Amino acid sequence: MTDYWKPYEEFVPKAQHIQSKAETYTVEGYNSLFRHFLARMRRKSKCYSKSKEMLEISVKLLMAKRNNQLSIIN
Repeated sequence: MTDYWKPYEEFVPKAQHIQSKAETYTVEGYNSLFRHFLARMRRKSKCYSKSKEMLEISVKLLMAKRNNQLSIIN
């Protein structure tokens, strides 16, 4: 699923490509959430991930907290 940005048509196989704004809003919502809470995911920031492992851990911690699965941080 992608929006209607033209370059997608050049590198996503036509058989696998569906263009629809209705299917991208959830992904954009999560992108916004990550950028809001995690400095390493913000644009134009001096904070960035030096390792994939730390990025993955940060995202997992945020999702655990958002899903009320993390009780140590209130």
